[in-house]
Amino acid sequence: MASSACVSLILFFTIFEIINAAQLKNQQSKPISLGSSLSPSSEPSSWTSPSGLFQFGFYKEGTGFSVGTWLVTSPNITVIWTAFRDEPPVSSNAKLILTMDGLVLQTEESKHKLIANTTSDEPASFASILDSGNFVLCNDRFDFIWESFNFPTHTIVGGQSLVNGSKLFSSASETNSSTGRFCLEQRDGILVLYPVRDSRQIYWVSKLYWASDRVHGMVNLTPGGILQAGSADATQILARSSYSVKSSNETVIYRATLDFDGILRLYSHHFTSDSNYRADIEWYVLQNQCLVKGFCGFNSFCSNPTNSSTKGECFCFRGFNFINPEMKFLGCYRNFTDEEGCKRKMPAEFYKITSLEISQLGGMAYAKLSVNEKDCSKSCLNDCYCGAAIYANASCSKHKLPLIFAMKYQNVPATLFIKWSSGQANLSTNLSALPIVSKKHGDNKKKLVSVLAACLGSITFLCFLIAISSLLAYKQRVNQYQKLRINSSLGPSQEFIIQSFSTGELERATNGFEEELGRGCFGAVYKGSICEGNKIVAVKRLENPVEEGERKFQAEMAAVRRTHHKNLVRLLGFCMQTSKKLLVYEFMSKGSLENLLSNVESGPIWRDRVRIALDVARGITYLHEECEVQIIHCNINPRNILLDDSLTAKISNFSLAKILMPNQTGIVTGVKGTRGYMSPEWQNSGLITVKSDVYSFGVVVLEIVCCRSNFEVNVSTADVVLLSTWVYNCFIAKELSKLVGEDEEVDLRTLETMVRVGLLCIQDEPNLRPSMKNVILMLEGTMEIPVVPFPILSNFSSNSQTLSSAFTNTD
Repeated sequence: MASSACVSLILFFTIFEIINAAQLKNQQSKPISLGSSLSPSSEPSSWTSPSGLFQFGFYKEGTGFSVGTWLVTSPNITVIWTAFRDEPPVSSNAKLILTMDGLVLQTEESKHKLIANTTSDEPASFASILDSGNFVLCNDRFDFIWESFNFPTHTIVGGQSLVNGSKLFSSASETNSSTGRFCLEQRDGILVLYPVRDSRQIYWVSKLYWASDRVHGMVNLTPGGILQAGSADATQILARSSYSVKSSNETVIYRATLDFDGILRLYSHHFTSDSNYRADIEWYVLQNQCLVKGFCGFNSFCSNPTNSSTKGECFCFRGFNFINPEMKFLGCYRNFTDEEGCKRKMPAEFYKITSLEISQLGGMAYAKLSVNEKDCSKSCLNDCYCGAAIYANASCSKHKLPLIFAMKYQNVPATLFIKWSSGQANLSTNLSALPIVSKKHGDNKKKLVSVLAACLGSITFLCFLIAISSLLAYKQRVNQYQKLRINSSLGPSQEFIIQSFSTGELERATNGFEEELGRGCFGAVYKGSICEGNKIVAVKRLENPVEEGERKFQAEMAAVRRTHHKNLVRLLGFCMQTSKKLLVYEFMSKGSLENLLSNVESGPIWRDRVRIALDVARGITYLHEECEVQIIHCNINPRNILLDDSLTAKISNFSLAKILMPNQTGIVTGVKGTRGYMSPEWQNSGLITVKSDVYSFGVVVLEIVCCRSNFEVNVSTADVVLLSTWVYNCFIAKELSKLVGEDEEVDLRTLETMVRVGLLCIQDEPNLRPSMKNVILMLEGTMEIPVVPFPILSNFSSNSQTLSSAFTNTD
């Protein structure tokens, strides 16, 4: 039985490969010879398939050009595949050249990128754009050695397949082909749709079908418009075109596209010999855009303009503004801060509650109450953590910000209470305290004039005193600065004004950059001395290309010059004279936390580890809540945590730091941080908030507890490769003592506190991570630690399975 199934499976794939290999011979192809080239500024700018329906080459996008394959439709082309879709369009001076190594993209910056490369040892002999839309490289035996069908972007066309694990990513918008917000994944012959930033939030799944070997199953779109899933012993039709070709003069091309709105649609394109053309939608997975999770971004809700409409429209909740009014689907930010009411413990005087009928709200509630509707509203108003509460079926669920996956549909089973600022009430209260001057009494007018004259005179005299004081203070600071340049006995506790150095001074200070202390992706750090050799410093030299180095230098200067805290490494000076920018920091004699934790012989004792964790938490809290501007560090990891003589921990390396504008809660960026310390939302969608630092801190805390890195291969069993998985398993099994050395003196209560705080900080859902201020309170024992959510985090289980497989397959 098993052998017959195996034979059937082999036969299935053999037939598929024969059909695939015969494409080039059966189709009337136009070979593209080696040395052929394309340019967007001259002809040819594209290569055309024999039928003339498909083209490959440069197409216009924005102010530049992208490389891809498209269907020649009218009035606009229909792009089905794009190379380097997440990189900026190239200029008109770019060039495509076919070589033996593959297809090379040459730009005006003299950069060479292989778009299509030969993965085997065989060189390419020619290329071709087939009538199926597949761009292929071939060897001298007409075998495909590379094909675009194997690397789909957002579309598959007739004759194209998705193997297990393949993904399609939507475009960012209707006019921007870069990677968007939604993903279609083929999992064991089943299609699933979910937002890119959270693969757990599946909003559509194709029907499950029976098969003995779905792992090797494929989903393919036939040239006749049938989207089907199949393996050796079973096939299921997911979608079928209802159209049948009625004339030999008509050609129909089918494509299945994950559109920018997150909906998978099956299209048919009809071409006739008399040059008539039309396109139809044959099928779609969802009719209403609002049913797509994440169609509208954070703190907004989706609604249909009319009851009969299937088009979704995004609206901000009251108290929120659009991040970008031109791209409303990006979401909204709060247009007020919630600090004042909570600080004064009078939230009812500073906030109001407004209600909205709503169909659903995503995310996990942090509290659920069995109260009536009025008490639900009041409970959220008086709770500083509550951003909104949803009331349905006599149950009140309170949610922190940001609010996600909110939808207002035809059926309205719930009421949402939103908290917003009552700024007008505060204004009227202040105005009511002002004295009222009567216009009916002349004596009062004279008194008023006298009072105003006296006030103006006093103000003038006060301004004069302030000017004199400012001048004296300025001269005093100048004198201090001059003394600073020559004073060799300056203590570490004295204020050090940021000083400008010349290149020569720092070359002499570092003895020609002789002793390297460390190196990162943005440059190296060298040991030096200033003040006639009596003050040891660390000189950081940014070694990136000119533009990137300048950007990193400005970012680090902008962030660090605004900070002053005992748990942040102090910036002492800078140099801007050369392309390689230089920063001078205080010297940290004990090196990095990474080196300390990896030192088996002289690692830190438990008491010091707890103190280091608190130091780091206080430094991050200062950046998030106590600094004059809100700063997200974006690169918290043991390498960027340095230690002085007394093992006081200080945060360093602000080259990735982001400064938030007032009322701004996050930033979307394409910059990546250190792998293993980036939050899921940053990895998946580029969104950075203060909770990104919280996630990184959680990983660091677990590393401090266990004195090991987050990922280690040289271990006895696979279940301890990923630190977070191992810690969680020990926590559930109540075996926390395994995390520390057998002979180590550890306070078990503090150990549990550190572990629970670390696990809370690395939750996938940002709302479930505590603020850094609360982290300090939990570590100090003055605040109760919430229950660590169950089930276990999704990234734990998926990573564990992957690592376990890799571990067991290692010789």
